[in-house]
Parts: sequence; structure tokens; C-alpha cells
Amino acid sequence: MFRTPLVIATALAVAFGLGILSSIYALRATVGFGAIALGPWTAFPSAQTIDADPYAKAHRARDGKLLLGGAEGLTFTAATDSDNRSLSANCRYEIKGITPPARLWTLHAADRNGNPLLGTRPGLPDGLNAWSVLRSADSDFVIRIAATATSGNWLAVPEGNAPFLLVMTLLDTPTAGSSGVIDLAMPGISRLDCTDA
Repeated sequence: MFRTPLVIATALAVAFGLGILSSIYALRATVGFGAIALGPWTAFPSAQTIDADPYAKAHRARDGKLLLGGAEGLTFTAATDSDNRSLSANCRYEIKGITPPARLWTLHAADRNGNPLLGTRPGLPDGLNAWSVLRSADSDFVIRIAATATSGNWLAVPEGNAPFLLVMTLLDTPTAGSSGVIDLAMPGISRLDCTDA
């Protein structure tokens, strides 16, 4: 007598549970479709527009983050260096080159969820921008990323061996709403050396 309702209830519980788990997995697996990759840097130009795919909209709703509008800017992230090795805090890196045209750009390190890294000591440079970075005569720049101080442009990361992302945001850039973004170049990321942390 109770067998049929029990089987139906079990089937519904399994179906809803697997549906929820697969949705969570899909949201963690990708930010959305339409990614633009420039070397190690990746951007999702349509993620902040009305034409965003359902995954991008779900990410935006889940994270509660305000994204830049299409004409406001474009955010690039890098999880690896130019040789496709994961970024780790126990290594030193060098970013070298120029950025696409933008009125302002910012650079900071973030954890794998995109949140700014915590743990750098107060007073250390945990972010850089186009107005504060030192440049050479031909407008390119070199930025060192390390837990220990270096001369020139330095972006501090916490000590340890945790993986991290680099986040570069181009503000007021003509490339944000342009399909010509694939013809642009982003600065390269080179690993200098690592410690045994």
C-alpha cells in the first residue's frame, strides 16, 4: 500500500537532488559562453550585457556582483602564465608589454573565486593602475608579482603556495563593445622562479 508512494517520493528526491547538484556543477565549471582568450588572459564581453547566456546571468545572480556595462569596460582574468602553468603564490612572475587602449586599467590578484586576495601586509601594493605604473620610453611596462619586495612596479601577493588569479580591468575602452577585441594583444605573464613552500 505504501510502496508506490515511497517509490515516487524517492524518485522525486533523487531527480531534484541530481538536478540541483548538476546545476551547481555547471555554474562552477564555466562563467558562460563567448569567451575571448588573448594569451593567458580571458574575458567574457557579453557576460554583462542583456544578450548574456543563461550561465552568465546565473553567475551574476549567484555572486551578487555588479558587472561593467558594455561601454564601460572589460575585465580579463588569468589563471595561468603564458606557458600555461597555474599561478602560485610561491613563485615570482613578470607581466610585460602594453594593454589595449583604455582610459584607465587596474590590476590586482584574486583567489579562484574572483575575490581580492587577503593576507598581504598593510601598506604593500595589492593593486596597480595605469596612472601609478612606471613605463619605459615606448609606453610598455614591467610588473613583478611576488610575495617579497622587488624594485620597480611590484604587485604583492600573500606568502604561501596558494593558487591565484590576476584580474585586469580595462575601463572606458573602445574594445569592450567591439568585435575587434580578438585582434588585440594583452601583456605576457612569465614565471621567473619558485620557492619550495
